[in-house]
Amino acid sequence: MSKHLLSCDWGTSSFRLRLVNVTDHDVVGEVTSANGIGAVYNAWQEANADGSVARADYYLSIIATQITALHKQTGIDLAGVPIVVSGMASSSIGMEELPYARLPFALDGAHLGMRHYEGYAGFPHEVTLISGVRSDHDVMRGEETQLIGLGAAMDLSGRDAIFIFPGTHSKHMFVRDGRLIDFKTFMTGEVFNLMANQSILKDSIDQYFQSDFNEEAAAAFRSGIRESGSGNILNALFTVRTNQLFDLLNKRENGMFLSGLLIGYEIRDLTKETSAHLVLCGGNNLYQLYKAAVETLGLAGRATIIPSEIVDRAATTGHIRIFENKHLTLNKTNL
Repeated sequence: MSKHLLSCDWGTSSFRLRLVNVTDHDVVGEVTSANGIGAVYNAWQEANADGSVARADYYLSIIATQITALHKQTGIDLAGVPIVVSGMASSSIGMEELPYARLPFALDGAHLGMRHYEGYAGFPHEVTLISGVRSDHDVMRGEETQLIGLGAAMDLSGRDAIFIFPGTHSKHMFVRDGRLIDFKTFMTGEVFNLMANQSILKDSIDQYFQSDFNEEAAAAFRSGIRESGSGNILNALFTVRTNQLFDLLNKRENGMFLSGLLIGYEIRDLTKETSAHLVLCGGNNLYQLYKAAVETLGLAGRATIIPSEIVDRAATTGHIRIFENKHLTLNKTNL
């Protein structure tokens, strides 16, 4: 088995490729790009106007460009290094659409759907494309790989846990005895962006950045969280407008209030889940906000907060585990 693995996390709006040492999980090099699946799909459609450009080959050419950049960065000959790809690459706008795996879903990745591509002269890399997961009412592509990565580092036997993955479309994943049994999607980040940029509220706020999370910002954020328990979200959103009209908050504080309001509604949904342990998996850009929400709502006592640097490497850890399990299965088959 190869000493190295290329770990590719390919979302709708972003691309990340890491070279990782399989033995010690060290990240040797990393390249990122705004060449997300959405943009690549549009570019392929344009290039394929006459039907002459094979879809998978076009996507692999994008990966090849980033492999070249990674070779220049690390100085390592990457020919023959296998690749595991997760995220939207297996969606209807990706390399090839793969059917979703169904629940319950084992956290060792055994139930994942996969598509294997052999390497060839112009692209000397074995590729494993990973499917997403669906329930009867929800879908995800990418977060399941992060969950596999985090599940490998935690002993979850004998207890229920809810993993919280913040983001544009936040996921709450319900785990029992090492299996994902259900999950929910919350459009928290997308609703924030719509309210902040396209609604009447856009003139009432300025957006805060992580580096601006000072005492005043934190107080406004917690105020929004508390307001999330006062009634209907459609009515609560308009208080962002009146905060500005009545000079109750300045625009930057009001932006944090809106963020607290929406995250508060999301996290407050967990207060009725009284028996499960909470595992907060916030990456660098949302770590402080979700940690403050968990604490403000009195949930910190039954929550484990995973450090952001571990969360940001969870997909890569998941890729390694999937790759190792795949080759273990192949070796057993060949015995």
